[in-house]
Amino acid sequence: MQKKLDQHRSISAIIKSFFSSMKTERIGRKTYRTCNHAKADVFDYIERFYNPTRRHSTLGYLSPMDFERQAHVA
Repeated sequence: MQKKLDQHRSISAIIKSFFSSMKTERIGRKTYRTCNHAKADVFDYIERFYNPTRRHSTLGYLSPMDFERQAHVA
């Protein structure tokens, strides 16, 4: 039971960190005309910045794409 609780807390912390980053780096001061514009901007943030280029402390300050490249080389 404790293991599941710890796992839940860990996942929760990751999610909170992601949304905090997204709010600070992308959507915090924006006003969107429509819900579709907001969805498109969030998708763009995740697919074109957060996943490919943003450095993550849990990956040794590498971007996810660099981390994967390094893993395939090793």
